[in-house]
Amino acid sequence: MQRTVLILSAMFGMTSVSCRSAERRDRLDEISKQQEAQLSPEKPLTALPYAPSMDTSSIDRTVTPCEDFYQFSCGGWMAKNPIPADKSSWSVYGKLAHDTNRYLWGILDQLATNAAKLSGDQAKLGQYFASCMNEDHIEKLGSKPLASDWRAIAELKTKEDLPALLAAMHKASADDGLFFGFHSTPDFANASRIIAGADAGGLGLPDRDYYLSKEPASLAIMNAYQSHVTRTFTLMGYSEAEAKQAADKVITIERALARARLTQVERRDSRNLDHPMNLKRLQKLTPSFSWAKYFAALGVPTPRVINVGEPAFFKELEKQWHNLELKDLKAYLAWNLVRDRSPYLSSAFVNEHFDFYDRTLHGVPKLPPRWQRCVALTDMQLGEALGKEFVTRNFSPRLKDQTLRMSKQVEDAMRDRINNLTWMSAPTKRQALAKLTSLADKVGYPDRWRDYSKFSVHPDDFFGNVQRGYQFESEWRLAKIGRALDRQEWSMTPQTVNAYYDPQMNDMNFPAAVLQPPLYDAKLDAAPNYGNTGSTIGHELTHAFDDSGRQFDSKGNLRDWWKPTDGKEFNRRAQCIVDQYATYTIVDNVKINSKLTLGEDVADLGGTILAYLAWREELKAEPSDSTDGFTPAQRFFIGFAQWACENNRPENLRVNALTNPHSPGKYRINGVVVNLPEFKEAFACKEGQAMVKKAPCQVW
Repeated sequence: MQRTVLILSAMFGMTSVSCRSAERRDRLDEISKQQEAQLSPEKPLTALPYAPSMDTSSIDRTVTPCEDFYQFSCGGWMAKNPIPADKSSWSVYGKLAHDTNRYLWGILDQLATNAAKLSGDQAKLGQYFASCMNEDHIEKLGSKPLASDWRAIAELKTKEDLPALLAAMHKASADDGLFFGFHSTPDFANASRIIAGADAGGLGLPDRDYYLSKEPASLAIMNAYQSHVTRTFTLMGYSEAEAKQAADKVITIERALARARLTQVERRDSRNLDHPMNLKRLQKLTPSFSWAKYFAALGVPTPRVINVGEPAFFKELEKQWHNLELKDLKAYLAWNLVRDRSPYLSSAFVNEHFDFYDRTLHGVPKLPPRWQRCVALTDMQLGEALGKEFVTRNFSPRLKDQTLRMSKQVEDAMRDRINNLTWMSAPTKRQALAKLTSLADKVGYPDRWRDYSKFSVHPDDFFGNVQRGYQFESEWRLAKIGRALDRQEWSMTPQTVNAYYDPQMNDMNFPAAVLQPPLYDAKLDAAPNYGNTGSTIGHELTHAFDDSGRQFDSKGNLRDWWKPTDGKEFNRRAQCIVDQYATYTIVDNVKINSKLTLGEDVADLGGTILAYLAWREELKAEPSDSTDGFTPAQRFFIGFAQWACENNRPENLRVNALTNPHSPGKYRINGVVVNLPEFKEAFACKEGQAMVKKAPCQVW
C-alpha cells in the first residue's frame, strides 16, 4: 500500500523483446556506460542536493500534454537520467533514495571513523558500518561463517528435530519464510491485540507463478534458477553430480509448495488470509511437525491464537515433511541457509547471488558498490538509530507542521466527498466518516525511538553482527504476541523515501525523507507541492477506502461495514478502473494485471482528486503565480506527474507485471488524468485527444 514502486529482491526474466524495446534498452545502456565512464567514483554527501518539485527542464515540449501527459512532463527527465549500471530502474524516487543513501554514507563514515570515542547508538552505527565495509576481512573468511549452521543441518538426526532447527534458522535469518513464516500480527477480528501468525513461505523465487507457468520466459528462468542452485551447492563443496541432484530436489520441493499457495490477487483480499485457530487445530494441519517444540526453541510461550494465512499450504507442508527423505530435507535446508547468507559472505557467494537474483532476474549489469549495500543493511538493522541522525539534520518542526496542515486539508476534502456521494447510503457514510475521523497522521519520525541496547555489535564481526541483528529484530517482534497493539510504532524508518497506510493501525505514515525536494519543495508555490506531496497524502488516505482497505473499520478490524447495495456500487465503479488498466501494455505483449494493481490505481485516482480539491482551498488563502508560462492548475498537474518520472529495464517491467501491485509510472499518471475533467480544463484538451476519456472512471 505504499506510494512508490517497491523493487523486489528477485526479478522475472524475459523472452525476445520487440525491436522498439530492444533499441530503447540498448540506447539507455549505452548512455549509462558513457555516463559511468565520464563520472568520477561517488563520494559521500555532506548535504542533500536540491532539485525543485516542478522542473521545467524535465518537460518534453515536442509532445502535446493532451496526447501523452506523462511523456510531456517526464520526457526530458527520462532522456537525462539513464539507468545506472547497478540498478534495475531509475526514477525520481529512486534518485532521491540514492542521494539520501549517499548522505547517510557520509554520516556513517564519520561515525565509523570516530566509533572509539562514541557511545550508545552512535558507536553501534559506526562499528556496524565499519565491520560491513571491511571487505578484506570478509574475503579471508570465505564460507567459514556458515560452519556452525551448516553443521547443525548435517547433524539433524531425525525429522523430530526439525522444529528446533527451523526455529533457530528463522530467528537468525533475513528470510523468515523458510518453509513458512512465523510472526506477530494484529488480530483481524480485534486489531487492538497482537496475536501469532503463520503464513506461506518456502520459495526461492519471488512468486508461485514462476514454478507453474509454461511460458518460454518462465521456463528459461526456472532453468537459470536451477543452474544457480547447483552452482551454489558446488561453492559449498558438493561435487557436480551431488550439486545437481540436490538442486533437482530443491526445485521439486519448491514447485510442490508453489502449487499450494494463493495467487497475488487472492492474497489482496484479507478475508482469504483470516484463519484463526488454537494450537490443537494447527497441529492437526501438520501432524509431523511439533509446534510445541518449535515455540519452545523460538523462546515464545505457546500462543492462544495463531492466524494461519493459508491453511491449504500447511497441508501441503505436512505432505512434504512426511514424505521427504532426511537427506533431501537437509539439502533444502542447506540451500536456504546459503541463499539467505550469501550477501554477507565472500565475493564468490556475493557474485553468484547477484548474478542470478539481480543480473538474470532484474537485468542489472553491475553489482552495487560496497557502500550502498552497507548503508542499506545498517538502515535495515539499526534503522531508527540512523533515523535520529537523519532527522536531527534534515527535518524541522516547520516542515512537520506544513505536512500536517496539508494532510488535514486533504482529509477535509475527503470528508466533503463522502458527504456528497450520491451512490452511498447514509448508514455506510456514517461508518466511512467515523473511519476518516479516527485516522491518525504520522509525519517525519516516531514519537518514541527504538531501544537497541540489547543488540550487541562487534567492530570485527560483520557476519555475527548481521545474525545478531536479525535475531534482535525477531525477538523484538515475537515479544509483541499477547500484548496490546502499540499504535505509536512505525513500519518504515525516517530516512525511507516512501510512505504508507496501515489498515489495522488506520494511520498514514510519511517519513522525513519523503518530504524532501524534489518531492516537497518549500522554495516553490503550493501548486506543484500539492500536486506532488498532496497527491501522495491523498493516495495513502484513499488506501483506507480502496478495494482492500475498505474491508477494515475505524478500529482496524476486518469487518464488512458496508450495506450490500453500497458494496455492489463500489465494485461496479472499481471495475471501471480494472477494465481501463487492463488495456495498458507494460512491455512487449505483457499487460497490466489490473486486479493486482486495483488498490494502487484507485488510490492514485482518488488521491489526485483530493489533492486538487485541497489545493483549490489553499489557493483561496494564498494565490499562486509563476513566470514559467504555465497556469497554476497546469503547475499542479505537472508537479503531480513529475514524481513518477522513471526508466525501467525490460526485465524489471516483466517481473513488476507479475508481482508488483503498482502500475508503471506512465500509467500512474496518464491513467489518472484521463479521468479528470479538471485536467482537461487546465490544458484545454479536446474530445478525441488521448488524454480525454469518453466515460471517465470515478470511485471516490
